This record gives sequence, structure tokens and C-alpha cells, in this order.
Amino acid sequence: MTTDARLTGTPKGAIRAPARPSALRLGVSRAKLELKAFFRERDALIFAFFFPIIMLAIFSVVFGREGIGPDAEIDFTQYFLPGMIAAGIMLVSFQTLAITIAIERDDGTLKRLLGTPMPPVAYFLGKIGLVLVTSIAQTALLLAYAALMYGVDLPTEPARWLTFGWVFLLGAAAGTVLGIAFSSVPKSARSAPAVVTTPMLILQFISGVFFVFNDLPTWLQQIASIFPLKWLAQGMRSVFLPREFEQLEVSGSWQHGLTAVILAVWLILGLIMCIRTFRWQRRDAG
Repeated sequence: MTTDARLTGTPKGAIRAPARPSALRLGVSRAKLELKAFFRERDALIFAFFFPIIMLAIFSVVFGREGIGPDAEIDFTQYFLPGMIAAGIMLVSFQTLAITIAIERDDGTLKRLLGTPMPPVAYFLGKIGLVLVTSIAQTALLLAYAALMYGVDLPTEPARWLTFGWVFLLGAAAGTVLGIAFSSVPKSARSAPAVVTTPMLILQFISGVFFVFNDLPTWLQQIASIFPLKWLAQGMRSVFLPREFEQLEVSGSWQHGLTAVILAVWLILGLIMCIRTFRWQRRDAG
């Protein structure tokens, strides 16, 4: 043996086994596969990625340049832009993951992945990467569309973009873990779209996405306030609407502190539910 061989314990001329890739590296590779699959799926693109842009275009046609607010200084397109951003984040996080994971569990994909050398954490890192990339791309596209097509004024104050950053990250993180947890609810791949999309659509109607939140009945406001979408939409309104619109909120305030707390609570609850309820196989699997 040479000195190197004695130190390493490897006989001279022996071929070392290649080092196994780290979970992070595998997670990045998994995220690339997830993104390719997502952008090849026409239904996912229409109902998750492009849905907010389509709805914003419809609102602009229906309401035109009608003004809204204390002095009617902005139009409906700009007012509903924050809600569309919030809905888009939840669509590509909660809805997309809840449906796709349910399908992957039903067709045996998860079971097969569990039998490979890939660590389970790499699978979840891939899903996180999918949500992060798609939500950033969707939001950027939506903002560019609103600014170029409808002349919506985007914020220029750094403080507003800082608020946008933490609201975006907390909302996307909460939506991601809740989507993973909710994926265990559908009994089959066939029922997944209906089981997931229905509550998501209801929440959009009562959370200030399609309507002025303050105009909704009080009991609907109270129900919506339990869930993260209402707070995500309110946080986004604080970024993209003039300061005087703060008085149009139910509390008369943007409630940044409470928004952060509630989104963080849902993030923690989602993580707990993921740990307790996530399954790699169908309920009826042996």
C-alpha cells in the first residue's frame, strides 16, 4: 500500500464508489422535473398559472375604467390586482400540490419513489421548488400584464416591496404545506380536482379576491378571516393600493402584524398536519 492507500484504507488501484448526491442536489433535480411536468400540463397552466391573468382581463372588460375608493382615484383593475396575486399564489401552491400529490399517490408514483434511493426530503424540496418558481413567474407576468395593458401604477417605495416580500413568502409557504397536507383528503385521483377546487373557489369569493371585502356580509367576513387567503389578499392590497384605502378595510388598518401572525400560524399548522397525515400509499393499499 502507498501512504494514501494506508490513510484512506482503500487498496491501490481500487475504484471508489461515487459519492451519493446530497438531498439538496436531488431536490433541485426533482424541482426541474416538476417544472417540466407542470408546464406540459395544459389544464394546470389554464386553471392555476393563467387563471389570475384571465380573471383580471375579465374584470377590466366588465368594469372598464370605473373608479373606486374615497375619491375614485383608481379603477377596478388596479383594485383587484392584489387579490388576483393572492389567489394566484394559493392556486400554484395549495391547489396544484393538493391535486397533483393526490394523483401521484393514487397511480402509485409515490410508492415507487419511496422504494428508490432518493431521500423523501428531496421529493418535498422538488415540490417547494415548483411552487417558488411558478409563483414568482406568475406574479411577475401578472404585474407586467397589468402595467403594460392597463397602465396600473406599481409601487416605487422600497418599504412596500419589503412588505410584498414577506407577505409573498409567508403566503406561498403556508399554501405549500397546506396543499401537501390536504392532498390526503381526496379518496382518489378522479375526485381530487373537485375536492380541492371547490373550497378554493369558495374562499376566493369570500376573501376579497372578486369582491370588495368590506362589502361582504359580516358573517362571511368572519368565516374568511379564519383562512389565510383573506390575509394574503389584504397584505397585497397594502402593497399596491394608496394609503387612503386602508380606511376601507374592516378594521380601518392593514393589520400587518396580525397578517404575519395568522399566516405563520397556518404555516405551522400545515407542517403539523403534513407530519401527521401524509401518506405515500393509498388508504386501501396493503
